[in-house]
Amino acid sequence: MQPTKPLSHASNPTAPRPRVRRLHAAWQTTWRTTHKPTTGVTRTTQLLAYAVPLAVLPSSIWRLPAALDDGTAPGERAYIILLSILSEALAFTAIGLIAPWGEVFPRRTPLLGGRRVPLRATVIASATAATLLTLGTTLTLVTQILGTTIRGDALPADFPGEAGGWQSAWFYACYAPLILWGPLLAVLTHAYWKRRRAGTPRSPGT
Repeated sequence: MQPTKPLSHASNPTAPRPRVRRLHAAWQTTWRTTHKPTTGVTRTTQLLAYAVPLAVLPSSIWRLPAALDDGTAPGERAYIILLSILSEALAFTAIGLIAPWGEVFPRRTPLLGGRRVPLRATVIASATAATLLTLGTTLTLVTQILGTTIRGDALPADFPGEAGGWQSAWFYACYAPLILWGPLLAVLTHAYWKRRRAGTPRSPGT
């Protein structure tokens, strides 16, 4: 009887298993596809788009310890986790303003695959979001620094920013970058509109 040939990962425990390699390759392909800029996007615009999810990430991370606290109710724990996930998902849509999938729906998109993304609807939605985010985050941060809510009421004693010391500093350090979300989205929306308009054929007389 011939000896059984040892598996590659058994002979070399540090070698990645085939499934891990496939998952890693799939992840790399997906990352490159979703983040690769389309033609006409400048390096500066590309970096601004990448900065949006990074600006939202600190606040999303700050919430997670509260979700893991033993005293947090299951419903509140689920809300905190979903809020962080949703925040990052919404921030990631800024990448669509520089990527091909923000101009043409991916082939696998049900009913819309391969069709052009409506320019006017995208710009209106993105500009509206940029305006609301700018006003909301600026007003919230300013009122919190002044020690009040948006309605003018005093902040509760258990508010994170009222804890003092490093806890307050850590809270504001994580939430302050959110103030960049709206302005960055506004710049990206304008660049998206200009690029799409420049590449749209015009009919005679327009």
